[in-house]
Amino acid sequence: MLIVKKFGGTSVANKERIFNVARRCIEDYKKGNDVVVVLSAMGKQTDELLAQAKDINPNPPKREMDMLLTIGEQTSVALMAMAMDSLGVPAVSLNAFQVAMHTTSAYGNSRIKRIDTERIRNELDSRKIVIVTGFQGIDKADNYTTLGRGGSDTTAVALAASLKADSCEIYTDVDGVYTADPRYVKNARKLDEITYDEMLDLASLGAGVLHNRSVEMAKKYGVQLVVRSSLNSSEGTVVKEEVKMEKMLVSGVASDKNTARIAVIGLEDQPGVAFKLFNHLARHNINVDIILQSVGREGTKDISFTVAQDSVDEAVEILERHRATSLKCEKIDVEKNVAKVSVVGAGMMTNPGVAAKMFEALYDIGVNIKMISTSEIRVTVLIDEAFTEKAMNAVHEKFCLGDI
Repeated sequence: MLIVKKFGGTSVANKERIFNVARRCIEDYKKGNDVVVVLSAMGKQTDELLAQAKDINPNPPKREMDMLLTIGEQTSVALMAMAMDSLGVPAVSLNAFQVAMHTTSAYGNSRIKRIDTERIRNELDSRKIVIVTGFQGIDKADNYTTLGRGGSDTTAVALAASLKADSCEIYTDVDGVYTADPRYVKNARKLDEITYDEMLDLASLGAGVLHNRSVEMAKKYGVQLVVRSSLNSSEGTVVKEEVKMEKMLVSGVASDKNTARIAVIGLEDQPGVAFKLFNHLARHNINVDIILQSVGREGTKDISFTVAQDSVDEAVEILERHRATSLKCEKIDVEKNVAKVSVVGAGMMTNPGVAAKMFEALYDIGVNIKMISTSEIRVTVLIDEAFTEKAMNAVHEKFCLGDI
């Protein structure tokens, strides 16, 4: 068997944990399996590098940020290879150049285009454990790129797909996917299995267990994922196309505080205005989530939408630049102290009334809804950030997710 194992930053945060990961990988290796390991930067090293950069230059070039941030993963893989060597097992660490991991040139949020697997296969054929840097790639000009926060998950899935691995295991500091974040919802329950679509929505909406792009890629290439704890040997949660059990109405509740609302007030109520607005943002790779357009009045309309917190200042600057020309709007308002709370479940498709049940839970605790977005398997609301945990617990309890 060929197994791809990905370990997050907390899993390799210190010497003890590095050796713990090394031994777990060696267990599978000694059973005769080929093992490829993908690592994130140690502990808070990425945050430390970011702080150093901001101290030198408050607005550092994105290309140089990627050059800096790749240090974290290269440190992890080299130390892991040393640990395995000290335990008597041959291992080799490879960075994005050595693999090679080809990506687009969108620094800070690049996408994988293809992976050259020849070097990895040669190393596996010589019975070495191959340890690969997560989160990073190289563009067509041989510049380092990074895949964005959580990008090591995407690296692992991409490698599993390219190598046609038998298993892709994602190790974190939790032992699976829960019906809600157990740090905030005490009766949250671990799921044995979940569909790609449900996991994709939960990941996109702030669940934090898996990077949403990794789930998207796993679904596209049919890579079955297992989310497990690096600190114990529990079975974890399997993420796959279909689940065996009868689908429950809602699989999970997620929240995301990394969001801000932008309202563009007094736009002309005519064709093409929405296109101009969102095209300005798209050209700068700014992702937009919930969108709400008001009913036209006296020849004008308002459009509100959400973006990630780290994109809001750039988004506002872009819109202000075009406010008096192509947009011709009255003003642009920003609200940063907001959060998204969502319920996700494939069972919603055949059960009406899920939205009403969620809204009732929020009404019961006096939480006001600012915006609403729905799909076949998701209902998302925007609320004041201060009520996030209270709302999550109320919604979780309303759907009795801890009792199923």
